[in-house]
Amino acid sequence: MAKPHYVRDSIAHLKAIVGSMPRRQAMEVAVGGDFDLIGEREADILIAAGLREGDTIVDAGCGSGRAAKQLGRRFQRLDYLGIDVVPDLLAHAASVSPPDFRFQRAPGLAIPKPDASTDMVCFFSVFTHLLHEESYRYLRDARRALKPGGKVVFSFLEAAKNWEVFAGMVEADPSGQRPLNMFVERPMIAEWARHLDLAIEGFDVGPPLGQSVVVLRT
Repeated sequence: MAKPHYVRDSIAHLKAIVGSMPRRQAMEVAVGGDFDLIGEREADILIAAGLREGDTIVDAGCGSGRAAKQLGRRFQRLDYLGIDVVPDLLAHAASVSPPDFRFQRAPGLAIPKPDASTDMVCFFSVFTHLLHEESYRYLRDARRALKPGGKVVFSFLEAAKNWEVFAGMVEADPSGQRPLNMFVERPMIAEWARHLDLAIEGFDVGPPLGQSVVVLRT
């Protein structure tokens, strides 16, 4: 069976980077660069969204551990699970995170947790690389896994804030191989939230990330 586009794209992206620089550096560059700085901002965003000591969190698309590393420095007790489609990134994430943090291969567009078991699910730079229907399926399963009052935090690209990304896509060589970049506008998020019975708690909580951020609550 053929791998989904987001698996093929992620593995090919990492393979191209690993061949051009030292492995540790490649693991950090593969998730966008500024590994520690962006990880600190992601941790700040999750805390601003309500993450607390002792909470259960699933970091979907955790990559090489950018957020996990910083969360491990902020919390003594956090039930953390990171999932990703690239085994090499997961291995690096585990190497920079506390030993009690858990990592596993992502089971498709699903959260590997029982119903109503999780305080927070986050998706940083994940829906930017999925089709809208794939993002919705992932959100729907996150909704299933969340406790009452649980939250979803995700980042997204929107035209008003990220036009330079779109302009770069327009000018890119059409014959070149590049991962999908998908924009999601706020009216679409509002419709997703309405159909999933999620409340929009706020946009752009915490420090700036480059992408926009939304917090949804059950």
